[in-house]
Amino acid sequence: MEHIKCLIVGSGPAGYTAAIYASRAGLNPIMYQGLQPGGQLTITTEVDNFPGYPNGTHGPQMMEDLKAQAERFGTEVRFGLVTKVDFSSRPFKLIVDDTTSITADTVIISTGASAKWLGLESEQRLNGFGVSACAVCDGFFFKNQEVAIVGAGDTACEEATYLAKICKKVTMLVRKDQFRASKPLQDRVFKTANIEVLFNTETVEVLGDKGVTGVRVKNNATNEIKDISVTGFFVAIGHTPNSAVFKEYLNLDENGYILTKPGSTYTNIPGVFAAGDVQDHIYRQAVTAAGSGCMAALDAERWLAAEGIH
Repeated sequence: MEHIKCLIVGSGPAGYTAAIYASRAGLNPIMYQGLQPGGQLTITTEVDNFPGYPNGTHGPQMMEDLKAQAERFGTEVRFGLVTKVDFSSRPFKLIVDDTTSITADTVIISTGASAKWLGLESEQRLNGFGVSACAVCDGFFFKNQEVAIVGAGDTACEEATYLAKICKKVTMLVRKDQFRASKPLQDRVFKTANIEVLFNTETVEVLGDKGVTGVRVKNNATNEIKDISVTGFFVAIGHTPNSAVFKEYLNLDENGYILTKPGSTYTNIPGVFAAGDVQDHIYRQAVTAAGSGCMAALDAERWLAAEGIH
């Protein structure tokens, strides 16, 4: 059975940054990329807010850059999905793709979170071409344009008010007859002049061929169907952290995010660390994920040294 000193589970900015730091520290990290090598940024076209790219870049290209940098320092990047873990004793035991058993002294979890979608064919077809699940990431590209956003919770209200500062008009599509968001956030939405809220409104289809040109909606109270002209369509109905395989051993919050000790990436299991969106439901940015990946590698290095594992 293969034994690994530092195993990184999942890729993306957190995983690749952890790999860069861990490999430079001589931990000989091995990474299993997971179901979506490179993470959510591989379905993002333009990335303009990551430091070091003065002219912007594309999400898939940025992930290839980070991967190449990790490999340059000696990280072995492998295809594969961790399907079972046993953190009850050390070394930790893991199974990849239901077939390959490995052990590890330390594990850095950077499996990320998956955006929840409406499940429309047009939504997926236009994903990255006007359809987005992150207003903070992509709102800039719709400056002075009219956009729509789906959602009724705190995130939807926060993202709607964020978009309202950039866009000409924001139309909120709320499936029921009321918000789920906290009252202060609702008040902020209602006080923002260029936000229009449509309650009892269901999205039928995102319109457009090579880019979003509008959204077709249905009023659930009257069954009236109408088209709204927009160039951007944002989905803000939540994220699902990719943490299910670890739930038997790690402490999670009520939404499934891995709990880490404040100011660190330590989980409740010594030697297991979590970085990026799998433990961050607040910021969810590539740069913050990368920062926590750096923290995880440093935490792992120091923990191994304290345990006398060389």
